[in-house]
Amino acid sequence: MIFLGSKSTRMADINPNHTIYVNNLNEKVKRDELKRSLHMIFAQYGEIIQLMSFRKERMRGQAHIVFKEVSSASNALRALQGFPFYGKPMRIQYAREDSDVIARAKGSYVEKRAKTTARAAKKPYEKPTKNGEKRAEGEEKEKETTTENEGPGLPNNILFCSNIPDGTDPDQIQHIFGQFPGLREVRWMPNTKDFAFVEYESEDMSEPARQALDNFRITPSHQIKVKFATK
Repeated sequence: MIFLGSKSTRMADINPNHTIYVNNLNEKVKRDELKRSLHMIFAQYGEIIQLMSFRKERMRGQAHIVFKEVSSASNALRALQGFPFYGKPMRIQYAREDSDVIARAKGSYVEKRAKTTARAAKKPYEKPTKNGEKRAEGEEKEKETTTENEGPGLPNNILFCSNIPDGTDPDQIQHIFGQFPGLREVRWMPNTKDFAFVEYESEDMSEPARQALDNFRITPSHQIKVKFATK
């Protein structure tokens, strides 16, 4: 079970972990399509162990995504915060606790009843020690690691183009990538033009396009992002 903080809980109070919580998703999109689209976007940042969205009315528009590596979750959170997805900007934060699948892998899984009992027990006052300093150092190290892990992805013949501004003509994207030889096709996700997959005949042909068009200013105030797709 994943426990979320109250609205007053700040992201800064939650340590980076394997699981991210995504909300403000378009509730009109069918659940299966939503899960497929989320997986395609977030898989660009690392291996996904579990992706959960819910049918209950009070849980619609929300999803939990569990990555194999904490660095993948951190990179996805930073890169996709506010990303326009089916016409709505995604809001992303770390989950307050590990998902069950991660907790079991760590050997720290506790049944729900036991968790509730543990929370009910009053925690004794503890004088602040240097542990806080060590924790801060660990968090800083995590930030450095995730920053180092960011990059264009493993080279292949398919590119992932994101951050495409609203109202962009698909023919414009076709023309921009078509300037580079070997373009096979531009594939758009159903019901959205916020991102696209661009396929070339070979890795040697996709690489020049990626280098030239990553951060390309498609409008005076808007840059597209281009990286290798995850296969």
